[in-house]
Amino acid sequence: MSSTYGDKIKLSVFGESHGGGIGVVIDGLPAGERIDFDAVLAQMARRAPGRDKTATPRKESDLPKILSGMLGDVLTGAPLCAVIENTNTRSQDYGNLLSKPRPGHSDFTAYVKYRAANDIRGGGHFSGRITAPLVFAGAICRQLLERRGVRIAAHIQAIGNARDALFDPVSIDPALMTRLSASSFALIDETAEAKMRAEVEAARMAQDSVGGIIECAVTGLPAGVGEPMFDGIESAVAKAVFGIPAVKGIEFGSGFALAQLRGSQANDPFRYKNGSVVTETNNCGGILGGITDGMPLIFRAAIKPTPSISQPQKTVDLQTGENAVLEIHGRHDPCIVPRAVPVVEAAAAAALINLM
Repeated sequence: MSSTYGDKIKLSVFGESHGGGIGVVIDGLPAGERIDFDAVLAQMARRAPGRDKTATPRKESDLPKILSGMLGDVLTGAPLCAVIENTNTRSQDYGNLLSKPRPGHSDFTAYVKYRAANDIRGGGHFSGRITAPLVFAGAICRQLLERRGVRIAAHIQAIGNARDALFDPVSIDPALMTRLSASSFALIDETAEAKMRAEVEAARMAQDSVGGIIECAVTGLPAGVGEPMFDGIESAVAKAVFGIPAVKGIEFGSGFALAQLRGSQANDPFRYKNGSVVTETNNCGGILGGITDGMPLIFRAAIKPTPSISQPQKTVDLQTGENAVLEIHGRHDPCIVPRAVPVVEAAAAAALINLM
């Protein structure tokens, strides 16, 4: 099992949901860069559980302990290793899942691939809890990117049928980027929050869950970043974003909507503005041929509903070889979309720092 991303700055995530701890090793960070650790902790808090009714009641402080790679608040150039302790586990809630896999979860595929040796407690290494080290790594990477003029922010574009406004694909207000990247329920149009919370509460009361869409924007990217074909911006970002367990789809710019347009509608006309080449529209999401064109990079990720729900579900008993009914116990998110926003931002940061 390998959970490593990147070739220039490599992230290696380790740990399991109910093990002693989770963490990450980051290789290749430049020495001498100062890190604002309070800003790192602010990103960790946005993802942390137990702080909102839309999330699991499991409470974890998610305080990373630095083992190497940082002296004071300065990167040393050595591998940066951080560990986050698991302090609030209830493993007994997962005793029946090794033989009765959850529909929509990795229980069955992990059982097959790892010959039933996988840690099923809390989802083990397949748990959304493993995204906490990714947010830590992303918080480090985004600080290095911001010093080079690159800003990243995302928002909840949809939960169920409730929707937020979309980013202006051509011009994004820096103040909006700042507000979103510090928010625990990130919205462009904050009046959408009540409808979204109502969607989550309705699912929770029905012993169910609900998914949604996260839209992410990156500004300040110069033209010319990325490679054609297999090493393009889309490939790098998609690989990092699909490392988030609940992501089931991604689109860039206008995405699938482009399939309904003609070329005359889809093409983004070029023009000069203050001596630089820009486009009048941004259907391509800031990417042409796998390479940035200098416009905002825009993508959206589809987040599936949490598979762990309290309703009885049809499954199989892998021990008896018979059909079965599964009733799941424990503490689970009725909606993980709000907590996934900083995770998507972190994945984007990890992808882009490798390309730059």
